[in-house]
Amino acid sequence: MAPGADDIVDVAARFGAEVVVPVAAELDARPNPEDCFSWEIVEAASAAGLRTATLSAEYGGAGIDSLTTARVVEELGRADLGVSVVLAQTLKIAQTLQQAASLEQRDRFLPRFAADPRCLLAIGITEPENSSNYFIPYPEDFRTTATKVPHGWVLNGKKHFISNGNVASLYLLFAQTDPGRGLVEGSTCFLVERPTEGFSIGKVHDKMGERLANNAELLFDDCFVPDENVLGEVSRGFEVLTTFFPASNAYAAASVLGVASAAYDRSVEWTSKRYQGGAYLIEHDSVAADLARMRMLIDAARAYLRQAARAADHRDTEWDPTMGSLPKVFASEVAWEVVTTTLSLHGGHGYMKEAGIEKLVRDAAAFLHSDGANRTLLLKAARFIRDDARQEGA
Repeated sequence: MAPGADDIVDVAARFGAEVVVPVAAELDARPNPEDCFSWEIVEAASAAGLRTATLSAEYGGAGIDSLTTARVVEELGRADLGVSVVLAQTLKIAQTLQQAASLEQRDRFLPRFAADPRCLLAIGITEPENSSNYFIPYPEDFRTTATKVPHGWVLNGKKHFISNGNVASLYLLFAQTDPGRGLVEGSTCFLVERPTEGFSIGKVHDKMGERLANNAELLFDDCFVPDENVLGEVSRGFEVLTTFFPASNAYAAASVLGVASAAYDRSVEWTSKRYQGGAYLIEHDSVAADLARMRMLIDAARAYLRQAARAADHRDTEWDPTMGSLPKVFASEVAWEVVTTTLSLHGGHGYMKEAGIEKLVRDAAAFLHSDGANRTLLLKAARFIRDDARQEGA
């Protein structure tokens, strides 16, 4: 665990309680999805050192490890899922840039990122025609292409559902550079700055939950990117993901587990003060058993995702490739059970918007699908299990 880990987790908890919680419900209720996003929250996160926490001290950050990052992300998710996603995306991409970028790229981009309190990061993979193909490799190309020209590449195509898509300043953008090889073996990762001529933002998606994070379309029309903005090697872009994104799934799990933790806290509070059937609800055995089950599931999901986060920093000795898929599946299923149980325990009161439970239900639903649909991630993990079984049987 990085030095000062508990301190920065405490900062995240206070930030969530004091900055995010007081405004989250009002922001979530705004009808225009773009208006749900708050630059004031981002600037406050920068002032607290949270936006840059994964950067090394050399670049002005706290240098926190993956386990501490997961703990920070969970505290943010407890306050609001969207805010957690906005910052988790930025934290993990900053972490990746430090490891995957060349020295020249690090020196060019990271000081600017650290200095700008509004600088957020995004990653452009998902397209209207390609999403699960990223998790379960299928021999199909990205529709977003990069064509080689003197001194650089010309990008054409479209991405969608991109977290921080309309608010980021720097993007890790995946495009097909080797046609016919499939998106895993023939794509390249580019560092695309905003603004760049030929790069524009399309629709900002109107989501059911997780509304304080914006997801948007990225549009590329003869967008020139110089050679020096290739991240990693040409047509080997997915090595950036497999090598430098091992903790991504654990961070997603931590975000949605924060929602479950918030719901559990609401349940304990409500059942401790609601008197019905001759006793407070918490004194009824059926309700107490519900609370115990919620606590058990949350603790189990937290232990699993933290194991994966820790292993991501010790891949030579602790890593199992299923950890790149399953913690988010489990945490999101736990969160869904917890929030729906919370809704039930609150009865008719819980169905009313003023109780705040319906927001938790909408938010939890997001991560049954976000960062890989659960069924897809189960199949991804199953592929590793099958491969191991075949090797043992050979």
